[in-house]
Amino acid sequence: MPKVRYGPRDPQAVAQARASAAQLPDLWSTGVHAVWETDPDALAQVLPPPLKPAAKPYIRATVNQVDVFGTPLGAAAISAACAHGAEEGWYALVMPMTTERSLIGGREVFGEPKKLAEVTLEQDGDQVAARVTRHGVTFVEIHGRISGLLEPPPPYVKTDWYLKFLPAVDGHGFDADPLLVRCLRTEKTRVLHAVDGEVVLRDSDLDPIADLPVRRLVEITFGEKTSDQRGEVVARLDPRSVLPYVHQRYDDPAQVHDSVEVPDAD
Repeated sequence: MPKVRYGPRDPQAVAQARASAAQLPDLWSTGVHAVWETDPDALAQVLPPPLKPAAKPYIRATVNQVDVFGTPLGAAAISAACAHGAEEGWYALVMPMTTERSLIGGREVFGEPKKLAEVTLEQDGDQVAARVTRHGVTFVEIHGRISGLLEPPPPYVKTDWYLKFLPAVDGHGFDADPLLVRCLRTEKTRVLHAVDGEVVLRDSDLDPIADLPVRRLVEITFGEKTSDQRGEVVARLDPRSVLPYVHQRYDDPAQVHDSVEVPDAD
């Protein structure tokens, strides 16, 4: 009888998949990283409870290119500085990715707000340019001139926070309590350059990062990094406190229920 590929996998295959996932090699990415100070009131509005603004109203944008076993990947993240209790970290507003595979694990396991997008990084001599484009709008662009070599920092642990939830089958609320996920990433840097440049934000109804304007540019760097990650659920949240933020995850929240607007009759 031929093997039916939709049939169950045997325990050995399942165990091998788990073992390989636990032993991923370092994947070094090349990327542009920008931090800017934004309007404190605007930043506070994007943070769902129990997250609070951090000591400084910073937004962080990273645009990376990485080769994943022969497959090029463009990956970006735009995050707001936040705090959970006494611990400061970053709350990701959007994580644009160029491949479907890169969406799946992060969205389904950690609750990362990943979306398919065009993510490009270009270097021409000492000039670098990074762009994130969705639905025809380049809503984040970082460009500038490499101005010097920096001493790479020692490995450090970065904290990221995500909301993990499933919209309810009946279209009202969630199937279970939303979760607050804490993800720790140990980042290592082997090459780092300073960049003299600017961050350009363009208005997009679907990715409104422009609502978090650049009040003061803190830094732009260009380098090569790698990181691991480990996550944990730190809290079950009141669904009523999370519902107002569901739209951050989707271009149209109705899309999770296959809903469309009925066109006006002529």
